[in-house]
Amino acid sequence: MNKIQIKRVYAAPEESDGVRVLCDRLWPRGVKKDALKYDVWAKEITPSPEIRKLWHHGEMPYEGFSEAYIEELDASDGAAAFVKKCRDWLADRNVTLLYGAKNEQENHALVLQAWLGRKVKE
Repeated sequence: MNKIQIKRVYAAPEESDGVRVLCDRLWPRGVKKDALKYDVWAKEITPSPEIRKLWHHGEMPYEGFSEAYIEELDASDGAAAFVKKCRDWLADRNVTLLYGAKNEQENHALVLQAWLGRKVKE
């Protein structure tokens, strides 16, 4: 099986990216719409505006954000459908989740990558 990887939208595309999925609800700052190479913009798997704002404003720690986001993903029909698409894609290529956050150690794409990794194996 291939892998689910993450990459900032500002990094150059590579052949090994496979299916490139933009996993931000908002369009990334400073990126022209015709300049970003992506296959799918999956808004249905992004954190809700409520938890995203709480976390970004420092009102929710990363651990709390992660838990809340996982709860949203577990309850989402759109996320469940996305897991099925990922299984199909992973049969013959990688899936790369594209995100715009500056923080590479704490961001929603890391939470999503781990969650998807568990779900595609179920």
